[in-house]
Amino acid sequence: MDFTPTEEQAAARDLAAEIFGDLATPERLAAAGTGSDAELWKALCAAGLPGAVADVGLLGLVLLLEEQGRVTAQVPFAASCVFGLLAVAAHGTDEQRARLLPALRDGTSVATGALPARSSVTVDASGALSGTVAWVPWLRDATHVLVAVADESLWLVRTADAGVAPVELTAPWSAGRLVLDGAEGERIGGATAYEDVRATARTAFAGLQAGVCAGSVARAVAHTNEREQFGRPLAAKQGVQLRAADAYMDTEAIRVTAYEAAWRRDAGLAYATHALTAAWWASEAGKRVVHAGQHLHGGMGADLDHPVHRHFLWGRQLDAYLGCGSEVLEELGALLAGDAAKGEEPRGELNPREGLNPQEGMNPQAELDSQEELNEKEGTV
Repeated sequence: MDFTPTEEQAAARDLAAEIFGDLATPERLAAAGTGSDAELWKALCAAGLPGAVADVGLLGLVLLLEEQGRVTAQVPFAASCVFGLLAVAAHGTDEQRARLLPALRDGTSVATGALPARSSVTVDASGALSGTVAWVPWLRDATHVLVAVADESLWLVRTADAGVAPVELTAPWSAGRLVLDGAEGERIGGATAYEDVRATARTAFAGLQAGVCAGSVARAVAHTNEREQFGRPLAAKQGVQLRAADAYMDTEAIRVTAYEAAWRRDAGLAYATHALTAAWWASEAGKRVVHAGQHLHGGMGADLDHPVHRHFLWGRQLDAYLGCGSEVLEELGALLAGDAAKGEEPRGELNPREGLNPQEGMNPQAELDSQEELNEKEGTV
């Protein structure tokens, strides 16, 4: 595995960091309320960042979403890329890709997803969908919504053909209630499309959570270095240092598991268990980090208008989105147990004979033996 960004990925990440850093200020975020920042979305689209995701892959998207999460920028970037651009590119027909992808790349079309699948949503033989989804993030911004129906098939519906009512979430995600009353949809992908899109979404939103947590930790570090108590910075206290260190390690665990799942998908390797692992860390570790960030701000962390509170709200919302930690862990256990019962390799795990670097020309045991021989010659232990 090599998570080193390519030149294209690094350039896209740096550009995203610059745009998010310049425009997603606390003052602009407060002015946007619970809706999206339309000017910021226009700036991202003008820079070509949504379209760049088709070239930089899922790992590149994770890098971009980290930068969004650091400042909790209110734009439908993750949803449109995952449920629109990547879903259609991976599972759409040639005609669907030619028709839908150009507008998704330039941002004139915005997609979101009504996932996971719900028994309350059905589709008839003509492709008409019926049912209600209580809340869908970024639905108020979307031109299209990818709906997972009861049989886990995916259907793309124009929001103009459905009913959309505003819904307020804990995080300001421009959410809405989706009402489908015979709305016409078009099928996206086959029997495996749902699981792939859900795994892709979990990986991408884990990357977003990594950024949210990194931003929370950064704010906590800055605050505890500036705030003094009894003539010493709060950061000099061992308890504060330990709490911040735990939050940092949790953040790194979220990041590396998201990187691994994304890298495997881009490499064409099985990644089902890796996506679930990333989602578990994003849920369980994510809520620990944003709680720590708020607590390290002391009384200021309880201020609803303080920027760190936005990280808390986003972290808790992402904790439960697409499955909370216990649900994800149960799904992961069932997946591993099912493979073991069938005598198969766990899905998402590398075959022991795969993944070796052909340039090295030896296996890990041979490398170990060679190192031991070298140590004996040099007289080292």
